[in-house]
Amino acid sequence: MRIYQCHFCSSPVYPGHGIMFVRNDAKEFRFCRSKGHKNFKQRRNPRKLRWTKTFKKSAGKKWAVDSTLNLCTKRNVPGKYNKNLVPTTLKAMSEIEEFCPILGKTLLINKMEGNKKGNF
Repeated sequence: MRIYQCHFCSSPVYPGHGIMFVRNDAKEFRFCRSKGHKNFKQRRNPRKLRWTKTFKKSAGKKWAVDSTLNLCTKRNVPGKYNKNLVPTTLKAMSEIEEFCPILGKTLLINKMEGNKKGNF
């Protein structure tokens, strides 16, 4: 089973959930709920709606460019085994654990900046 990503808001779509829209050119669009499906049919831009993940990334309220996001990508081709890969991976994991709380605090400050200006 595969967990897909919502075409509109980028949230996960689990098997048996959501809506799948297939265009005439056989392009599939999967939506987590009717809210995203309706907005897609109305041709709304997800970058302009505050509740989507694309808006949060473009507004700087979520991590946009981060090397840790590359760890989550799906790889269809298995890599060749390397003895040195395990220690370097463990070292990178420890560095990420140290770095994430610092970055999280800065993102939280950036997220709350709009509240100070009165933009709720």
